[in-house]
Amino acid sequence: MNGFARLPEPPYYAVIFSSRRNGDDEAGYAAAAERMLELAAQQLGYLGAESTRGADGFGITVSYWESEAAIGAWKHQAEHAATRAHGRKHWYEHFELRVAKVTRAYGKPKN
Repeated sequence: MNGFARLPEPPYYAVIFSSRRNGDDEAGYAAAAERMLELAAQQLGYLGAESTRGADGFGITVSYWESEAAIGAWKHQAEHAATRAHGRKHWYEHFELRVAKVTRAYGKPKN
């Protein structure tokens, strides 16, 4: 994934996943992360995502959703739930998840 998500006018929701990787199973992690983005894009209410990870293993992924109900459905999607459990056990030294309602958004588009 590269660049900025193309999003509608607010309101919408953001799920902010901040994590520090432990360095285990890089190939498996990359494939799982790609699969989760593909799977999320198929979910009702998904709007887009933005993600970055530094060389030190710290990363942030923000996924955007139409509603809290859509976020809940994604949380309980079976493949996502299994991958999330695997990640907590094998890939992350530490993580934080935050859900926020976006009420205002603005930026400077690239010309």
